[in-house]
Amino acid sequence: MMSGRRSQSGVALIMVLLAFALGSIFATGMMSRQNLMIHRMGNYMTQSEAQSLALGAEAFGRQILQRDWEQDSQQENFIDHPGEDWAQYAVALPVDAGAIEAQINDLQGRLNLNALVREDGQPNELMQERFERLFAALDIRTVSVEALIDWIDENDQPTGAAGAEDGEYLRYNPAYRAANQPFVHTSELRLMDGISEEDYRMLRPHVAALPDRTPELNVNFATPAVIRSLHERIGEAEAEAVFTAAREEPFTEMQDFLARPEFSGLGLEDEGLGLRSYFFEVATRVTVSNNVQYLVSKVHRGEDGEIQVLSRDGSQTGIITKETIQAPE
Repeated sequence: MMSGRRSQSGVALIMVLLAFALGSIFATGMMSRQNLMIHRMGNYMTQSEAQSLALGAEAFGRQILQRDWEQDSQQENFIDHPGEDWAQYAVALPVDAGAIEAQINDLQGRLNLNALVREDGQPNELMQERFERLFAALDIRTVSVEALIDWIDENDQPTGAAGAEDGEYLRYNPAYRAANQPFVHTSELRLMDGISEEDYRMLRPHVAALPDRTPELNVNFATPAVIRSLHERIGEAEAEAVFTAAREEPFTEMQDFLARPEFSGLGLEDEGLGLRSYFFEVATRVTVSNNVQYLVSKVHRGEDGEIQVLSRDGSQTGIITKETIQAPE
């Protein structure tokens, strides 16, 4: 009899211990899930805060461009050049939540990809020649200018022997088609038939994907490679000399640019060239609690100084490249 009672007591004790163990497991699981939810919520809040700060920095960049327009519009010669503060420096903005860095990049010292095709759908011969000279200056060999034209134009006929339409792209895995519309972003160059990553990285700093097919190239911001694209007889040394001159003293009249001794005897004309910029990038890097948020906003500044955001890209890194100065509080 006593033995039976002891056995029942032992079973009851085991049941109690088992229930306690299960309760502990459930409680631990609930605490782990709760901690995970709290962690996720904290990350979400941090990311949300970083995004808000990045948009605030974008607004700050737009204000800088607006102020620059107001100052330049009062000058006798309205020009944009690398000597202006917005073009020289990145800015660190004072905030309690973290660190914000922002810089503005000119986009009109680059050749516009979309200018390769005119509004009527036909190739722009002047721009085609400039791109071919740019490719030669950079030693770009894995992609052709004709392939860029075919990416933009609406027809399905290859432009020349080096063109590329749907037939070329459908051979890839996964297969895709030519866009048959203007470039939205320079990263689309990675989709060009045959292009290497090395050539893409070589080409990207010298080109832009602007929605307007007719904006003039701002020669004050033109890179040496872009300057070489203006004429087949402009060599590396001549282009470097003109590039350096523009940074020492910007060109205020187009005639001053065309009259450079490096261009003597070339008959260089001002078609498609200018001294003002209307398209820019506002690049922002925000750090909050070890969370880094990037934002590159493409903006347009109109003749009246109004700033319009055209696109936003949060995928780029390494976007702060200029000397950073502290903005006043």
